[in-house]
Amino acid sequence: MRNYIMATLLLSASFVTHANSASSMIPQQAPQIIAHRGGTADGPENTIPTIQKALSNGANAIWVTIQLSKDNKLVLYRPSDLKELTDKSGKVSDYTAQQLAQTDASFNYNKKHNLHPDPKTHIGIPTLDDVLKKFPTTQFYLDIKSPDANPIILAKALQKTLEATGKNEENRLVRTRVYSTDDTYLKALDNVNETSDTAHKIQRFESRDFTRTQLANITMDHKCELPADNKERWYGLELHRKVEVVEKYTLGEGRSNAVLSWDKEAVDCFRKNTNAHIIFFGINTPEDYQKAKELGANGVMVDSPAQFKKIVHDNK
Repeated sequence: MRNYIMATLLLSASFVTHANSASSMIPQQAPQIIAHRGGTADGPENTIPTIQKALSNGANAIWVTIQLSKDNKLVLYRPSDLKELTDKSGKVSDYTAQQLAQTDASFNYNKKHNLHPDPKTHIGIPTLDDVLKKFPTTQFYLDIKSPDANPIILAKALQKTLEATGKNEENRLVRTRVYSTDDTYLKALDNVNETSDTAHKIQRFESRDFTRTQLANITMDHKCELPADNKERWYGLELHRKVEVVEKYTLGEGRSNAVLSWDKEAVDCFRKNTNAHIIFFGINTPEDYQKAKELGANGVMVDSPAQFKKIVHDNK
């Protein structure tokens, strides 16, 4: 039997039509609409106004990206350099949370879309604490993208922030779940959770590498090796993803490109565990939404909740 090793992910996702029929799958239920970074197509990403817009357009949950500031506060920002999106430059960790709040987080979005907002309306980089207070009942998925943070320090800062539920808020630990493409941060969360009781543990997704490898084993070798212990597990991955595959042979190795696509076989394998939750990333067309719905996805990450308001309505 061949042994597939996932070696390299290409930078762009491939959204292609999959040949397998999904008409006989589990009953169709509308998946949760998750606004990617608050809705990157509808406003400056990871900002309070864009989150507000996403919710007004029917988003059920918000996906945000978090990094650690110079003073160890969690803030919402994704790129490694501030110049990518704001009027400043440098790493997030070079600035305090208060300084980051004074940046113009809408600078590049406005430039790209030729917008000239009221100069009196300032959109800065918010802290996670401020966002959770502003939206006290909203479900958030927290994606750690802090390239130079100490994982344990970040994990403890996150624990402190999530435990600080305000009087008028729903429990932050219950309405948040953490994702990261870097397993180091997930392991740091596990270390912090070891000293917490069940009610105070930070909830997280399964590792991307684990999810991707299992999908590869199912897609390419029809091997289903996922646990069926009914423990609650959350998985997040693109509906379709181009990958480079390395096949090991006795006399060497071979390399080829492939597309990992979720289908009935894959979903059935992951759902051996009846408490498995599956979130599909990069859902931005009616066709992909229909496919995700047919496959029984628990949620779909979208760039434009405004666009999906109509797509969801037309798909009922």
